[in-house]
Amino acid sequence: MPRELRRLAAIVSADVAGYSRLMGRDESGTLAALKALRHDLIDPRIAEHGGRIVKTTGDGLLLEFASVVEAVRCVVDVQTAMATHNADLPAERRIELRVGVNVGDIIIDGDDIFGDGVNVAARLQALATPGGICVSGHVQEDVRGKLDVAFEDAGEQQLKNIAWPVRIYRTRSGGATPATPQPSLAQPDKPSIAVLPFQNMSGDAEQEYFADGITEDIIAALSRISSLFVIARNSSFAYKGKAIDIRQIGRELGVRYVLEGSVRKAGRRLRISGQLVEAETGSHLWVDRFDSVLEDVFDLQDRVTMAVAGAIEPSVTQAEIRRADRKPTENLQAYDLLMRALGEQQLYSREAIDRAMRMARRAVELDPRYAQAYACLAGWAGFRKINGWMEDDAGETAEGARFAHQAVQLAPNDSIALTLAALGLAHLDRDLATAIAWLDRAIALNPNWALAYGWGALVRTFAGDYATAIVHADRAMRLSPFDPFSFAFSLARGVSHLFQGQVPEAVAWLRKSTRENPRNITTFLCLASALARAGQIEEARAAIRRLLELDATAIARWRRDPRRLYPEADHAYLMEGARLAGLPE
Repeated sequence: MPRELRRLAAIVSADVAGYSRLMGRDESGTLAALKALRHDLIDPRIAEHGGRIVKTTGDGLLLEFASVVEAVRCVVDVQTAMATHNADLPAERRIELRVGVNVGDIIIDGDDIFGDGVNVAARLQALATPGGICVSGHVQEDVRGKLDVAFEDAGEQQLKNIAWPVRIYRTRSGGATPATPQPSLAQPDKPSIAVLPFQNMSGDAEQEYFADGITEDIIAALSRISSLFVIARNSSFAYKGKAIDIRQIGRELGVRYVLEGSVRKAGRRLRISGQLVEAETGSHLWVDRFDSVLEDVFDLQDRVTMAVAGAIEPSVTQAEIRRADRKPTENLQAYDLLMRALGEQQLYSREAIDRAMRMARRAVELDPRYAQAYACLAGWAGFRKINGWMEDDAGETAEGARFAHQAVQLAPNDSIALTLAALGLAHLDRDLATAIAWLDRAIALNPNWALAYGWGALVRTFAGDYATAIVHADRAMRLSPFDPFSFAFSLARGVSHLFQGQVPEAVAWLRKSTRENPRNITTFLCLASALARAGQIEEARAAIRRLLELDATAIARWRRDPRRLYPEADHAYLMEGARLAGLPE
């Protein structure tokens, strides 16, 4: 038997997002447009970067490259050119690619290629957002430091028909700096600041979470000063690991000042360096360095925060800084555990949430007065409930509600604890009056806390207060333009428009929500209902199919649970539209 021919290669799998919808709308026009894009934009770039087209599959391409760097450089170049091409086209006519990149051993059969390396690339492509790129951990390692591309770690995921979990990375904003500058946001009428993620200079990847935690604490402390407009943590962290001019960041976030810095940890010693930059001119207003032993880390945070506020707003008094002081716990080990738990949460899987809850439970064992840990446990219990992951529904629901009340009893003036506890309570025992009261207090305490507005907008849709939900969702988006939870803000807006009979607006916002998070089943249910009401039946059916792909048991669970997320009449309206879209009985 002849020996198999194998070689190591970079494999690219690409397809056209929403191809069936595009063909259904205009078959001839779509084929002509795709052919022109291949001829003018895609194929020349593949050749330029030394790639080989293995085969085409209607709307798909399978490519092989000898170099991982050239493969990623090629797909970033293509996606950037596609974004520029699409900029002036209406959304319904845009052809957007989803791209997956892997590196691995492949089997050669004539001009074709096979093997797990190819299969992983195809699975990565299916996880990419329209206009986006997903790469495997091996690809990210190979191109790190060689290309000006920023990746977001999406964690390990179990891919279909792949025997081992694969660590996945996504490029931000389609993987490249846009060809044209982002529009500038209007400056607010008070001093505004973005705190960029502090760099971990310790040479220990395990300490990355610590540098992130210091950044988050400074953002939270500054946000409680009502005379400052502070960009939310999630939008600031969109720039993590990216070398971008401070003036560009100032324009994109609409801020006057940017704080950047680093954390260096050696044994029990800690050094934090920071510099405050005027975004418009790039000039440095303040530079300082703080040294401490690890046991005094929260005192160190206070001194950094006080110095920053004094540099940008001299009228802010020392008393206001002290009032903004929020030490989450005196127990550093408990603090570390919760920071790690919050990192697990970002993976959005059942296993990751379970790990996060175990860490948070350990944190409250170490510090029984750690309010934010209890609030996280309440929020994650609510997440388990809405996803149908609870094994003891009654017991876990009651425990989660107790965690929410305990968090607020321990820290009634902590806006983070109030917000997370409110979200958990709203999902767990539907005590919307209490949840909304907590959210209102969180906003009063911290008028710059984006998630208090964003998650609050979602909770207000549960109560049928759609006018307030729209206002608060808009405020959340302004405070945190690049928030990873922006899908929830868009969902709140879309649902609010749907239940007020504003169907075109509902469709637009719900489509946006599915792009921001293509794995949230509630969004696809609402989108299907809105599309059916708009008479767009084929796209509505596609939304139902996507919902069933994500969670085929969701329908039975919604019918089995007598409680509804939305008011009864609105829930009936939602489900009637979903049935028009083809939701199985």
